[in-house]
Amino acid sequence: MLDHLERGTAKLDAIEMLVLDEADRMLDMGFLPAIKRVLARVPAQRQTLLFSATFEARIKALALEFMRNPKQVQVAAQATIASTIKHRVHPVDASRKRDLLINILAARHSERVLVFGKTKHGCDRLCRQLEEAGLPSVAIHGNKSQAARQNALNQFKSGRMRILVATDVAARGLDIPDLPLVINHDLPMVAEDYVHRIGRTGRNGASGEALSLVAPDEAPLLRQIQRMLKADIAMEPVFGFEPSRPLRLDGPAVAAKRPAGNPGGQHAPRRNASAPRPQGAPKANKHRGHGHAHGDQAKAGAHAARAGSPKQRGAQQGNRRDRRA
Repeated sequence: MLDHLERGTAKLDAIEMLVLDEADRMLDMGFLPAIKRVLARVPAQRQTLLFSATFEARIKALALEFMRNPKQVQVAAQATIASTIKHRVHPVDASRKRDLLINILAARHSERVLVFGKTKHGCDRLCRQLEEAGLPSVAIHGNKSQAARQNALNQFKSGRMRILVATDVAARGLDIPDLPLVINHDLPMVAEDYVHRIGRTGRNGASGEALSLVAPDEAPLLRQIQRMLKADIAMEPVFGFEPSRPLRLDGPAVAAKRPAGNPGGQHAPRRNASAPRPQGAPKANKHRGHGHAHGDQAKAGAHAARAGSPKQRGAQQGNRRDRRA
């Protein structure tokens, strides 16, 4: 819209109804200045509708700023996901996500794939890295002009470009027929956005696949998504890309089952307790689990032994005076 306004190809002086959809997401992405620029072009006498998944203080402030005597209508949130979509998680270190993504895209070279990134600059960077790996791709996000976004989308829909890298906001409302695979290179910060992302696949009864590359630090985000779905997502490590530490879900570490023959899964052999201890090695502490408690007790005992009772201290002082005499 701003592109059209700046070129003079659109006029808003006859607008009677203004709709602000996904208001919370637009604020999250820093679009408030752009919203104000559009609102400055529409008549003061109009009907304004504002839609938002949440209604926190800043959304209320936005409504009061641009609306007169607004009425609030609230409905229960619904996270509807097609039953034909298969969900999978590949645990991987954040530093190896790009390599794993390239591995997956190279293996599934005949399919169109929508890849979601976290930021605009991250999507551009990922797009360049895929190009360098021989995987042509295009990116769409809020920094692209409307013409550039439409051109990228047309290339993807026509099959001239089989990999599309997008942010959450840019991908809202995309209608891509027969899209078999959606990959989350980064998990969304809001669990509800997961539903919007994977909703691009598995449409009209067709089968689809939602694949997420999840680093150990993203475990809390994955936990939120699973709670929203009220179901666990299958965790399948890829041989050669196993994370250096397990994902932690619901407190204790949840380690994904390693693929057979994984060289990274070998552990250092344990020393036999009956075997002779190397010379100079310290003795094993049988109470390692209570080290702090025993250490505190030992210190307290030593302090009590040094302090002694008043009679003992008096006797000790008397002995020292006798020896000095």
